[in-house]
Amino acid sequence: MNHIQIRRHEVSLLPESARVIIRPFIPGESWRIKGIIERALTLSDEQVTKELDLIKREFASRHLDIDTPLIKHFEKVKQHLTTKKSLSHERRMLIGALFSGEYALESAALFNPSIIQHPNQEDALPDGLRFIMSLRATGEGHISSIEFRTGYISDKGAISFDPISRFVREPEIAPNPTYRKESFILKLKEMGFENHHFTAAVLNPLNDDFTRSDLNQSIGTVRHEATGPAHELRETLECIQWLADSNYELQFPEELAMSERIIFPVSPNETNGIEDARFVRFVEDDNSVRYYATYTAYNGHSSLPQLIETEDFLHFRILTLNGSAVQNKGMALFPRRINGRYAMLSRQDDENLFIMFSDNPHFWNNPEIILRPSGVWNMMKIGNCGSPIETKAGWLVITHGVGPMRKYCIGAALLDLEDPTKIIGRLAHPLLCPEGHEREGYVPNVVYSCGSLVHGKDLILPFAVSDRASAIASISMDDLLAALMADA
Repeated sequence: MNHIQIRRHEVSLLPESARVIIRPFIPGESWRIKGIIERALTLSDEQVTKELDLIKREFASRHLDIDTPLIKHFEKVKQHLTTKKSLSHERRMLIGALFSGEYALESAALFNPSIIQHPNQEDALPDGLRFIMSLRATGEGHISSIEFRTGYISDKGAISFDPISRFVREPEIAPNPTYRKESFILKLKEMGFENHHFTAAVLNPLNDDFTRSDLNQSIGTVRHEATGPAHELRETLECIQWLADSNYELQFPEELAMSERIIFPVSPNETNGIEDARFVRFVEDDNSVRYYATYTAYNGHSSLPQLIETEDFLHFRILTLNGSAVQNKGMALFPRRINGRYAMLSRQDDENLFIMFSDNPHFWNNPEIILRPSGVWNMMKIGNCGSPIETKAGWLVITHGVGPMRKYCIGAALLDLEDPTKIIGRLAHPLLCPEGHEREGYVPNVVYSCGSLVHGKDLILPFAVSDRASAIASISMDDLLAALMADA
C-alpha cells in the first residue's frame, strides 16, 4: 500500500458520568403508582416544603432547570390521583420527584462521531473552520442519544474543542407538529393500510399539510362514526397514530450552548436508542443549505432507519423514511443532488455497500450493489463511515470493514462524480486500524466513524475507539487520493 500520512491528534472525547438529565421513573403497575401518591398525600404542607427544599439543595445545581421536568412527571401520573382536592405547586413537584430519576447520558460511551461545517463561520479566520460534531452517547440500559460538540480547525490543522458544559437539556417536543399528506399515505401503503376504507376516511378530509390536532380530530370522528369490523378499525387507527408518533418536531432554546443540547429517544421506534447519526451539510441546486442526518432507531427488537432535518440545530424534524430499500443500518446521503436526483449509500443485506437514487429524500427504492467485501480485513462485511465527500477526483467514500476476530478497520473508495455507480479506486488495505489503547473498550478492536470532512489539504476523520470514546485523525488528501488511484 502506498504511504499515507496520518496524524492522530492528542484529542479525545471520553464519556462523562456527571452529565445527567431528569427522566421519568414510573412503575408499570397502576396500584403501585396510586400507593406512592397516597403516601405523598399524607404529608403535611410543612413536610412537603422541607422535603422539596432538600431535593432542590441536592439536585438543582446539577440541572439548568429542575422544576419543569418534575411538574411534567407529575402530569404523567396525576390520572392516578384519588382526591379531587387541589394540590399546591410544591406538592405536585414533590410527587413529580418521586416519579423521577437522573439518567447519565454518556456514562457507558461517547462514540461514533460525525463532523460537519458549522453554519456560523463569523469568528473563523480566513483559513480556519468552525465545526459541529455529533456523537452517540450511551448510558444505563444501553440507551443511545445524540449529543453535540463544537470546535475549531486552525489554518495549521490544529483541532480544539469549545468548553463543554456540565449541563444538558432535552428540547421541547412540538405539541402540534405538521405532517405531509403525501409522505403519510406512502408510508401507510408500505405498511399495507393504503387501500383500507378506514384509512381513507381519516386522511381524505385533511389538507396536503396537516397538523396533529387535525389528525386527532379526524381520527376521533372516524372512531365514533365508522361502521365495520371493530378489530380492523382499531388496527388502522393504531397504525396511523404510531406513524404520527414516529414523526415529530423538537425545539431548543437559542440560549443553550451546542454541548447542552441532547436529542433523546421520543417515539416508540426509539425506545432503546437513537444510534449512529450521519450528519451531512446538504446544498440544494439553488444553493440553499439544509442539514440532514440518517440514523438508526432501535426499539429493543428491530432497527429502522430514520431521518433528521434541521437548518439551525435548534429546530429539528424527525421523520420516518419510506420505500422498500429502507432497512438495515448505515444509510448515508450524498451532500448534493447528482443529475437532479438525491443519492444515498446503504447496506440492505448487512454485508455489501449499495447505492440508490430518488427524486425525494424521504423515499428510497431500487438499491444496487457497488462494493462487496474484498480482502481478508473486510471479508465479513463492509459499510460506509458517513456521507460521501466531493473532491475533484471523485466522490470519496470512507468505509469500514469487518474481518477476523470481529476487528473493525476503516478504508476508502472513490466513485465517479457524474455516475457514482462506477468505482474509480478502492484501497486494497485498511486506512486506519485500532492500535494500542484503541483496542480496549466496550467492544474491543473497533475503529468506526459516521462522517468526516475535508479542510485544506487534509481529511479530518473523527472516529470511535472500541465503542467507548472518540478520537480524531488528519489524513493527507494528496496521499489518500494517490493511493486510491494506485489501487484502482
